Amino acid sequence: MRTMSARRIAEQVAAREVSAVALYDDLLERIAAENPRLNAIVHLDPETGRAEARAADARAARGEALPLLGVPFTVKDNIWVRGQPVRQGSRLFEDFVAPEDAVAVARLRAAGAVFAGITNCSEFACKGVTTNRLHGPTRNPWDVALTPGGSSGGAASAVAAGLAPLALCTDGGGSTRRPAAHVGVVGMKPSAGVVPHPIGFAEPVFGNSVIGQMARSVADVALMLDALAGPDPRDPQSVTMAGSFVRAAATADPAGLRVAYSRRLGLDAPVDPEVAACVERAVHRLAAAGAIVEEADPVWPEGSGESGLMPLQFAGLAALYGERYRATPDLFDPDIGQQIEAGLRTSGAEVARALHLREEAYRALAALFARYDLLVCPTVPATAWPFDRLGPATIDGRPVTPRGHAVFTPLFNHCYAPACSVPCGLTESGGLPVGLQIAGPRLSDATVLRLAALVEATCGYTSPMPQQFFKKRRVGDRDRTDSLFQLPSCSGNLHPKRG
Repeated sequence: MRTMSARRIAEQVAAREVSAVALYDDLLERIAAENPRLNAIVHLDPETGRAEARAADARAARGEALPLLGVPFTVKDNIWVRGQPVRQGSRLFEDFVAPEDAVAVARLRAAGAVFAGITNCSEFACKGVTTNRLHGPTRNPWDVALTPGGSSGGAASAVAAGLAPLALCTDGGGSTRRPAAHVGVVGMKPSAGVVPHPIGFAEPVFGNSVIGQMARSVADVALMLDALAGPDPRDPQSVTMAGSFVRAAATADPAGLRVAYSRRLGLDAPVDPEVAACVERAVHRLAAAGAIVEEADPVWPEGSGESGLMPLQFAGLAALYGERYRATPDLFDPDIGQQIEAGLRTSGAEVARALHLREEAYRALAALFARYDLLVCPTVPATAWPFDRLGPATIDGRPVTPRGHAVFTPLFNHCYAPACSVPCGLTESGGLPVGLQIAGPRLSDATVLRLAALVEATCGYTSPMPQQFFKKRRVGDRDRTDSLFQLPSCSGNLHPKRG
């Protein structure tokens, strides 16, 4: 399983060439060996996992060929899994046991997948790093001194380290895409409504958060989405999607696709030069493969950055947890406490202004997509930083706020648009992964995956070899833990073709 895609695992289990139980036991051994250094998985239930693996083998014996038969998957610590402790990284929920499955969990299980554990996240999934007072920090497999980002850092670290081939996440402002970029895996934020989410915890930013998917390849992300998509009458956002995401991802043909290349997403945000070089090289390859690429930026309404839209998160946190914070502030992560305090000071008029701004941003992005099918830009403007910091202090020599690394992902949540981060290379100096973000108009998820598959193919990305994942090499005066991903380095100064 360590080198197999999710599709290959399901095919081999269905053909009875390999036992789902044997695969699950092998996975447990790997988790025992590697998870202590990463703290990616914060809860295991071997009895439940093995029972589900046995059920997968029994289904195979009956001739059932389910799309995810026997494939292990992890679940982020803010998505309900029936009978399991799901805590949102919060001491408030230390004793909470989910009474039922989230729709996404139920659908993966119905497709034959096997529950492999709960992954760490920041408290209430509201920070750009993965640490909390309940479980502590998660570390990046490429260098355990660094963060995998957040809030789905546990999921990202687990997938990158081969602790499970698939991960179920949430993405309310980039929480799936940014960690995926920091560890060199694929992270998908579907359009709002594609994967219904009516069962579980209340979300601080109503309407923004969706169920995300993480895997080591675009094809496996598409396989997950095929199992997850479909309407649910309990979710007012849920929609019906026609066609197969797997077929779309198998069509790595850019013919006719009009792609806007935006270096900074139309924002005054610094980008690390090595990150910019990686992204530009990937865009050059897309153009060389036949995509119609032009440089173009969305023209956002004034105030579309942090100051204009973050009041929605602050006010949401205050509405959900403000009373508990006032009574027991010591139970909270101090960074989350600061957000709640900001929310308690936020007026109704400020929330209303942010909601109007969100609508204006939606129209601004729609105007760009009237001219282009897709948009590409960096997923994150910097590579991973030390795990004990909220973010890098500077990017390209410019001082940034603790959220300066998160500028390129949240607007797609506010616009309900699909967006996918795909690995596009390694920095020359640090050898760390860089992600290219692909976004499209709402419900263009299949087209986003189609271009993501082309990026994967043209950048030479291949799935990691988890049995060789960790090796030590000296970098300066410290040990460095690296992965053997096959990703190109991003030196040189290439320019995309113009359409």
